[in-house]
Amino acid sequence: MYYDLLKSFHLIAVISWMVGLLYLPRLFVYHNETKFKSESDITFLLMELRLNKFIMTPAMALTYIFGFILLYNQNYFLFEYYFIIKLGLVILLTAFHVYLSMLYIDFKKGYRNRVTFFYKVINEVPTVLMIFIVILIIVKPNFSPNL
Repeated sequence: MYYDLLKSFHLIAVISWMVGLLYLPRLFVYHNETKFKSESDITFLLMELRLNKFIMTPAMALTYIFGFILLYNQNYFLFEYYFIIKLGLVILLTAFHVYLSMLYIDFKKGYRNRVTFFYKVINEVPTVLMIFIVILIIVKPNFSPNL
């Protein structure tokens, strides 16, 4: 039961983190069309700050905490190729999270260096990574060569 409870909390944290990773770039799509220091700009900055600081970052931290506890209890996963690939994809999600935070700082400074289509495209990054991660975890493909 202890392991299942940890796994449940891990999954809840992952879902919360993914919601933020999917929603923040969508906010950027609309934010990019606003004028610096306008009422809309200030509102978007507040929404983005709260999403990143109070939902995404704590959810990411909890994802890692529960994930490491689960891994400590089931450390044989570290010898599975699919799991190592999954960890690499999670690191990419983390890098994407950091990148979104940097984009937020650009918006805060008033930079509008990118076209709106850019934010629509990067909005798909976490979806693609999530699809691969879920497939790896559910299917558990065997990548080792048959001898």
